[in-house]
Amino acid sequence: MNTRALYGAIEAGGTKFVCAAGYGPRDIAPQMRAVIPTTRPADTLAAVVAFFEQVSASAGAFSAFGVGAFGPVDVEPTSGTWGSILSTPKPGWAGTSLVAPLERFGCPVALDTDVSAAALAEARLGAGRDAHSLTYVTVGTGIGGGVIDQGRSIRGMLHPEMGHVRVRRDPRDTHFAGVCPFHGDCLEGLASGPAIVARWGVPMSALPAGHTGPDIIGGYLGQLAATIALMFASERIVFGGGVMGGADLLPRIRAVAAEQLGGYLPIETRAGGFERLIVAPALADQAGIIGAMLLAMG
Repeated sequence: MNTRALYGAIEAGGTKFVCAAGYGPRDIAPQMRAVIPTTRPADTLAAVVAFFEQVSASAGAFSAFGVGAFGPVDVEPTSGTWGSILSTPKPGWAGTSLVAPLERFGCPVALDTDVSAAALAEARLGAGRDAHSLTYVTVGTGIGGGVIDQGRSIRGMLHPEMGHVRVRRDPRDTHFAGVCPFHGDCLEGLASGPAIVARWGVPMSALPAGHTGPDIIGGYLGQLAATIALMFASERIVFGGGVMGGADLLPRIRAVAAEQLGGYLPIETRAGGFERLIVAPALADQAGIIGAMLLAMG
C-alpha cells in the first residue's frame, strides 16, 4: 500500500490546462499527466476534474492541489472571490472559479498565478537556486511576471502585472497603436506574441534576418529588466515564454538594461555581471507545472 502523499498540480493557461499528479516535482509518472485545451470554462474544468478523479481511483486520495493560473486572478485567500478569474479578454472566463471544482476532493488548494508558480520552480530548482530573490517574466500570448523573495511570491492588492507597465517607444515603432484592450501600447500591447504578429504579420521566429523586430522587442524587454532591477533588486531575472524562443533576445535585453541603469546598480562589479543577472529558464517549459506541484506541497 502506498502511504506517500499524492499531490495534484494544474498549470491553467489561456491556451491549455496542464494537469499532473505525483508525489513531488520530480516524481510524476507519464500516465499521471494530461493536457486539456482551454475552451469554455464548464467543458475545460469538467475535463480537469475527470482526469483527477481517474487518477484518484487508481492512486488514492489527494493530499493537496496546487494551481498556477492565467490572470488576472484573485490570489487573496480571504477574498470572497478567491481563486476566480477577474477581468479578462478571454471570452466566458471572467468570474470563473478555478478552485470550486476541486472542492469535491476534500483537500487544501493552493493558488497563485502561472508565472509566479514558474518563478517559484525556477527559484527553488532552476536558475535561481543560488539566489535569494528571483523574478520570472514570461513573454508569449501575454506578458506576465512573478517575484520570489526568500522563497515566497510577492503579492499585495493583486499579483504583479508587469505586462501592463509603460515603456518608452522606440523611434522606429511610433506608428503601431498596440494590442492591449485596456491600455493600447503598454508593454504587453507592444511586445507580446499577438503584438508582434499584428505589427509585422508573422511571429518572431519567422522574421527575416536583419529585421528590426528583435532589436525593438528586446529593447522594450530590456526596459522592463531595468525596472525590475530597480524596484525589486532581484538577484536573478529569468525571461521565458514562446517569444523568447523565437529570437536571440537575451543579449539585447541585457544591453538595454545596462544602458538604462547607467551604472547605478553594482551589477557589472559582481561575478557574471548582466549575463548572470538576466538569464533563460533552467526548467524550460516544465517550470509552470513544477511550480504548481510545489504550491501543493507548501
